[in-house]
Amino acid sequence: MLIEVKNASHIYRQEQGYKALDNINLTISDHEFIGLVGHTGSGKSTLVQLFNGLIKPTEGQVIVDGIDITKDKVNLKEIRQKIGLVFQYPEHQLFEETIFNDVAFGPRNLALSEEEIYERVKEALDLVGLDFEYFKNRSPFNLSGGQQRKVAIAGVLAMKPEVLILDEPSAGLDPRGREQLIELLDYLHHQQGVTIILISHRMEEVARLSTRVLVMNQGRLVLDGPPEEVFSQVERLREIDLDLPEITEILWRLKEKGINVRTNIFTIPEAVNEIATELRRLKPC
Repeated sequence: MLIEVKNASHIYRQEQGYKALDNINLTISDHEFIGLVGHTGSGKSTLVQLFNGLIKPTEGQVIVDGIDITKDKVNLKEIRQKIGLVFQYPEHQLFEETIFNDVAFGPRNLALSEEEIYERVKEALDLVGLDFEYFKNRSPFNLSGGQQRKVAIAGVLAMKPEVLILDEPSAGLDPRGREQLIELLDYLHHQQGVTIILISHRMEEVARLSTRVLVMNQGRLVLDGPPEEVFSQVERLREIDLDLPEITEILWRLKEKGINVRTNIFTIPEAVNEIATELRRLKPC
């Protein structure tokens, strides 16, 4: 297993007994694409910060590539090279005078050669759709919000992480920006074999991209499975006030009205075809 969490709990305010995480047990394997969902305050962001040692659990263990990173004297720098974390609104963390230097900041801390740093920056900017020659010497502060988001993500990609964690990466992006981000994540997962953990409140993104969905509620992991399995738990999701993907919601409502459509569909073309097929079947000859 790439990441293993054993009986992990985390208390932010010891004196008040506020548990952000409550006895989490979880394993994550290579090449998974995990969608992590839950309401604000459910423990999602706290959980992913355990994975690269940004915080340590109050109780329990976190094991990365066989190393218990909750122990003293663990080289967390090496762990953070393997597990890249893109915070929500990462563009707020830009600080260098040029885009090249901002993206190069992480690789320079790895003591790489200037040639290797150059190649990594170029590759990362190409991946996020920013032309290297055009953007490398520009200030990141003169870009649009969407372009700044891309630069920030490129800075993490330049570290070549084995695991990429993104916390609400599409927040504030327009539809075109969201679609470009989805295409990038799909490419990284399928073409480069990166393990991805996506925190998102956009259930459509989670259903479309994920191979596995984790649902958090009040610091606990309450559902864990493939998208078609998790999003079939309609009553359970409604109990904790989580939405279904819009397409899934439509299909469930049709099913409740007696139209026997499949509900484990997460793309518009598939849904249209499913509904049309069923309506043709029901049409009197």
